[in-house]
Amino acid sequence: MARIAGIDLPRNKRGEIGLTYIYGVGRSRARNILKEAGIDFDTKVQDWDDDQLAEIRRIIGDGFKVEGELRSEIQLNIKRLMDIGCYRGIRHRSGLPLRGQRTKNNSRTRKGKRKTVANKKKATK
Repeated sequence: MARIAGIDLPRNKRGEIGLTYIYGVGRSRARNILKEAGIDFDTKVQDWDDDQLAEIRRIIGDGFKVEGELRSEIQLNIKRLMDIGCYRGIRHRSGLPLRGQRTKNNSRTRKGKRKTVANKKKATK
């Protein structure tokens, strides 16, 4: 079982894909890590030997922020934006999209499930 940065990598996946299970490691970063370690991208995770695993652990540990450290840094950045009261911070606080998207029809992911508002009844004469 390959365990890197507190994550159990899937054994039957290619190395390039398996590394992306670590938060903060995408496809391009995984390729760079494997290239630096001298491992073929197509080698499965279960076929890595202990030396290769140790080398990958060293590269990730020395060069990148991943998992908990990265998550906490992102949360601190968001909290800083909210504390200074900038536009992005206000949008974070109110749960709306930050990057200029329209909110009249879309943005359900950020806003959540629809909250139906009843119509006002017309006054009868």
